[in-house]
Amino acid sequence: MQEITIDYALRATWQSVARMYNEEAKKFGSTMAVGFTLLSIDPKKGTPSTSLGPKMGMEATSLSRILKSMEEKGLIERRPNPDDGRGVLIYLTPFGLEKRKDSKDVVLKFNEVVKEQLSQEQLSSFFQVMDTINHIVAEKKIFNTETTTK
Repeated sequence: MQEITIDYALRATWQSVARMYNEEAKKFGSTMAVGFTLLSIDPKKGTPSTSLGPKMGMEATSLSRILKSMEEKGLIERRPNPDDGRGVLIYLTPFGLEKRKDSKDVVLKFNEVVKEQLSQEQLSSFFQVMDTINHIVAEKKIFNTETTTK
């Protein structure tokens, strides 16, 4: 049998989780992307629109579409940033706060069920592996542009 690659296992697992989240989000008339955005906005202080994309690992154009849709649905509102006249803060509306709670409950349920299936040692190892992969990628230790262009 052919060995499964690390990237395949990551991708296949994430796609499975994303599908599950999207199916659950449909029950609330939403999407996983909207739920993730709701969870990424500070419910008390709001979040600068410019920091939301990097925080979520999302391109500005994709995020702009999601924010526009969320604004049309009454989940968020944009307000001028008092600390930066050019900036905008994204705030959750009362409806957005309600939907944020729904999203949080779904994520917590997922975590609870997974944790029931794993020992503390397995969970600790999982997070260690994820941290190592993130570090390797962030430090550009795989495809260093200096070594690949020569």
